[in-house]
Amino acid sequence: MKIIRKLSGAFTGGALGGLVDSFNIWFMGVAGISDLIGITMKPEFTAPWAYKRMIWGGIWMLLLLIPIWRNKTILRGMMFSLVPSAMMLFVVIPSMGKGMLGLGFGPLMPVVVIGLNFIYGIFASFWYVKTIEN
Repeated sequence: MKIIRKLSGAFTGGALGGLVDSFNIWFMGVAGISDLIGITMKPEFTAPWAYKRMIWGGIWMLLLLIPIWRNKTILRGMMFSLVPSAMMLFVVIPSMGKGMLGLGFGPLMPVVVIGLNFIYGIFASFWYVKTIEN
């Protein structure tokens, strides 16, 4: 039964982290932060958009099941978040026609992707740790 708790904790942490990440990128657009730093990506916060990001967030954070950096919650979250960041910067955003690293959205897009994904990964990692305790 412990594996079910671990799977559930990793997936749920990632899904909720994906929701936090979705809110953050949307809020940056609404609050004018994206304009301030020269990022043209300003998604609308819709259920289908957030849902897809939450599901992928949950899948990516199954990486938390890998037993490395167990006592370094923040580092784990940050390091594991680099995998979906790479996917976004080298596959997803380029397939949208915005170039490698998403530079078509602005020169700071790689920083935004990695920074917001660090928050996502840290959130997921903390959720996972709290879930598997006991």
